[in-house]
Amino acid sequence: MPPVAETVPDEVEGEEDAGPGPRTGAPARRGPRAAGAAALLTALLFCLATALSRSHPFGPVTRNVVDLGQQYLPYHAYWRSFLRGETHGDAFLNWNSGFGANFLGDIGTYLSSPVDLLVVFFPADRIELALYVVTAVKITAAGAAMAALLLRLRPGPWPVAAVLGTAYALSGWTFNFGSTVPMWLDGLAAFPLLCLVGEWARTGRRPVLGPLVVALAWIANFYTAYMATLGAAVVLAVRLLTAEEAATARRRLAGALRAARSVLVGVGLAAPLVAVVFLGTKTADPTPEVTFAPAAWADVLARFLPATASTASPALFIGTPALLLALTLPFNRAVAPRVRAALTAAVVLVALSLQWEPTHLLWHAGASPNGVPYRQAFVLCGLLLIAAWYSVAGGVPRPAALLAGGALLGVLALAARGSVDIDPWTFPAFGAAALLALAATLLALTAAHKGPPGAARKGLPGDALEVPTCAARLLPLLAVVLLVAAQAGEAAVTGKRIEEQQRAEVAWSPRTGPWHEAAAREVARADAWPRHRTDPGEVPGGNDVLLVGGQGADHYSSLTSETTSRTLVSLGFGAYAKGRHPVTLDNPVTDALFSVGTRIRSEPTEPVRQDAPPRATVTATTVPVPPLVTVRPSPRPAGPSGDSAFARQERLLGASVYELPALRRTGRTLTARCPAGSEVWFWAPEYRGTAALAGQRPVKFDGKPPAVSAAMGALGTVPASGEVRIALDPEGEPRLPGEPVGCLVRARLDTAVDRLTATGATRVRTTGHTVTAELPPGSTGVAVLAVPRISGWSCAAGDADLRPARAYGGLVAVPLDGRADTVHCSFRPPGLRLGGAVGAAALLALAATGVLHRRRTRG
Repeated sequence: MPPVAETVPDEVEGEEDAGPGPRTGAPARRGPRAAGAAALLTALLFCLATALSRSHPFGPVTRNVVDLGQQYLPYHAYWRSFLRGETHGDAFLNWNSGFGANFLGDIGTYLSSPVDLLVVFFPADRIELALYVVTAVKITAAGAAMAALLLRLRPGPWPVAAVLGTAYALSGWTFNFGSTVPMWLDGLAAFPLLCLVGEWARTGRRPVLGPLVVALAWIANFYTAYMATLGAAVVLAVRLLTAEEAATARRRLAGALRAARSVLVGVGLAAPLVAVVFLGTKTADPTPEVTFAPAAWADVLARFLPATASTASPALFIGTPALLLALTLPFNRAVAPRVRAALTAAVVLVALSLQWEPTHLLWHAGASPNGVPYRQAFVLCGLLLIAAWYSVAGGVPRPAALLAGGALLGVLALAARGSVDIDPWTFPAFGAAALLALAATLLALTAAHKGPPGAARKGLPGDALEVPTCAARLLPLLAVVLLVAAQAGEAAVTGKRIEEQQRAEVAWSPRTGPWHEAAAREVARADAWPRHRTDPGEVPGGNDVLLVGGQGADHYSSLTSETTSRTLVSLGFGAYAKGRHPVTLDNPVTDALFSVGTRIRSEPTEPVRQDAPPRATVTATTVPVPPLVTVRPSPRPAGPSGDSAFARQERLLGASVYELPALRRTGRTLTARCPAGSEVWFWAPEYRGTAALAGQRPVKFDGKPPAVSAAMGALGTVPASGEVRIALDPEGEPRLPGEPVGCLVRARLDTAVDRLTATGATRVRTTGHTVTAELPPGSTGVAVLAVPRISGWSCAAGDADLRPARAYGGLVAVPLDGRADTVHCSFRPPGLRLGGAVGAAALLALAATGVLHRRRTRG
């Protein structure tokens, strides 16, 4: 540890940034050392926390909580298959999900980080391990980047910089949010990197590399990169106001303008992807508006402590020793007054901005998010660690500053004691870390007071000459060891407890295993795309088609098109996540509408558990269905009346295949009459409970508006008497639509399928994002492609030019005049052309910047 900090003259502050030019000597070597040590320590502690919680891959228990299992694991599985050329789609279109989804938007949302490319090196049955490695690498990179930044901001002991870098990477935000939402981790690493870009801009260095780093951050995940950019702007403002080499208004303005140029050019370079994602959000299924409600201050303060978890308050744990050092900054007279004032003000203002709605909206680009409202908290964690570094870089703070910081820490812990977020492990871990930090401080103070031989010549006490050299070197080493132990112990305990709490309190998915592998084998064996679709059915974990293959309806994405969601739900499909996760529907009418010729069905052979991969018996059934492109009359016939899912299916099919009986409701019993032998289907998207046809097993429905729409379900076969008697067992007051029951007559459906097959395409060819269909000569009316008409589809009949596709019941449609015997449709993600133009302009600006900088350097 360094000696006790002496007051640093103002003119010395920032001398490490004396301007452009190469840097040599010890400071240049400290950065890589600190970054390497932080990376190693971060990786070890992250793995240790996983092992302590008995989570995969260091234990048998699943890590797949909430979206980690429902979104990120399936997307990385598909990404691996895509990179290896094993998918039907390309970078524009994903044929596997949602009956055809905008894949470039999903790439930009979930998969565009360079680290995500690592999945290609893992076998298909080790995708969970691949995602864990991706997560660990991102967290490790964040720790290394922060350690390097700290030494760039101010010289100091590189072991301490490494420890503080690790504290940033393993903050409560990382364990509570980032490790289960891996795409946000790119923002965690982006914040220190963007602060480095600000340093380069401030000192007039690396004008080409800076925009490239900005572009990389925004490409990797523009959502958290936006937050990181705001945070880096705060750090840059502090540096411009406090660094000596930027003392004049002209230099400060020049530095700010260079930073703005780097951001504008970098974001422009990322525009081809960012524009696609941005426009994708505009057409995505809207989630209910959220009104921000600030967390109670007791809960906010509790989140600075270890082993606390919540989605309703900001995760601000950085470790007790690091927090103590940050709290000493306002009282540390060894730090220049303007630096103390600026950094303290920055930390306080950013902390307050988390709790005020206008600034909350600013952090989240104008829209309060569903779910976690404090996604930007990693920026405050980073600012606290920068404050801690400034307080310790010049030496251990003096006792007065330590006592004042310790008093603040005690008040914080006392005020947080009544929070609902406090865990039984919180205060024991906090106390142990505080004791270790105290011991480390005493050792460092002793070493500084005694000093090494010859210290008297450096202005330290003369009795330093009496201390043996080995003791003078051992005490600082022991202090660092205790500091590492305090930070490491708290981080490991925090990671362990947060994982355990999440598994106990939120939704989870089982580990991938035999069930998924069996379904994938059946899908591969039965796949006949594009002759017809193969739907993998229900596999535990969600987003089934991305895990096991096929071309089903399942699709869980932040960019799920409103067209897809509304079309499928209106036809009786179920949906989760407020509509953004439509799921498969095992219904013969919708199978005919979407050309699902093969359906995979699974029957679990044992209960699904957290600590073992599930097993199931998997079978495949193939039936005749119309081709992917069919021909319908134009204008569309009136079809059956009514607004039920049954009536909508019939109108889109062009045939009446259901009997919609008049129902009598007596208490919780529905009675009606239907043709003997027909199939009884129950549709009530807002119903939660069970429904049972007399003599049949109850069928569960899980409607919970607005989050969940229950799928249509089959109850059984109408008996010979024709009497339909349905017993309801709802949770609460049942909410039923006007026509909740339809009786499907299979003979009518078979006739409709035969007619659509006879008049439909004779041959269908697909590429990554195109469809070409050959039609019977003289076809008139409308050619309908069994794909939701999302933004980006263009079609043409014969040799005509491509034009934006029309819609037919929510599906892609192409008018026919009887002269064309082919139709061609192509998908281009909206925003790609605009983003490409902006990206090209930014590339030219970057080239011009490089040329001008080179000429200026030569001059």
